[in-house]
Amino acid sequence: MMTTASLAVPSTPAAPRRRAARRVLPGFNITLGYTLLYLSLVVLIPLSALLLKTFAMTWAEFWAAVSAPRVLAAFRLSFGASLLAAGANVVAGLLVAWVLVRYSFPGKKIVDALVDLPFALPTAVAGIALTAILADNGWIGQWLAPLGIQLAFNPKGIVIALIFIGLPFVVRTVQPVLEDTEKELEEAAACLGATRGQTFRHVIFPAIAPALLTGFAMAFARGVGEYGSVIFIAGNMPMVSEIVPLIIIGKLEQYDYAGATAVASMMLLVSFVMLLVINGLQAWQRRRHGA
Repeated sequence: MMTTASLAVPSTPAAPRRRAARRVLPGFNITLGYTLLYLSLVVLIPLSALLLKTFAMTWAEFWAAVSAPRVLAAFRLSFGASLLAAGANVVAGLLVAWVLVRYSFPGKKIVDALVDLPFALPTAVAGIALTAILADNGWIGQWLAPLGIQLAFNPKGIVIALIFIGLPFVVRTVQPVLEDTEKELEEAAACLGATRGQTFRHVIFPAIAPALLTGFAMAFARGVGEYGSVIFIAGNMPMVSEIVPLIIIGKLEQYDYAGATAVASMMLLVSFVMLLVINGLQAWQRRRHGA
């Protein structure tokens, strides 16, 4: 007499299960090894060489290089202009992303493609174009010059150039988040009597705040190290409109490699600290929104 155990279906062999679970890419160990190798070649080794060159200097030499009045003025201009431009891009980028996500209008695909133009356009071309438009004899500058408003060859032109190159970072970061937000929550808030401002402040903004911070950080990081689009419109006047990348290039042209690496290391340190603070704010915002 056959028992129930004898009629049981045999278990699936382990080998077919392993084949079914096979991933398209290689396993974790191989992909992690390639990742670490790539990051080391592209990021870690160059930064390590920069730091080693800086450590070869004495503290007095390092401090003299980074605390010179001309260098401090360039630091204030580069980081200040980048912060202003990134803040302006948060507002403008949110509005552009909102229009592209929530509205349909003729030429929408063209507008969507134009957002990526600063990505594809060479930065030098962007700087030359902005200078031609904003200079005193340019299309826009010729109307502003009689009013005493000069946008080119001063810090205002630097901020405008950084806004131009940083806008796509905010738009492309916020746009997919807006597309994924549930409109039912907005409708429910409206049914409960919430105004448009209250709906945005309590429903929409908490959902997009991490993306806004990410876009801000990316626009800020791009602005701090930007050179091509800024060099033509800045004027490059020492203590007035000279950016840190220009200081570094000037030192390299004078064969002052130690001074160039010292300024670059300080710029790297300040940028890293600011990005670390922004990432901490992002994590706090996510935990708060998740709670």
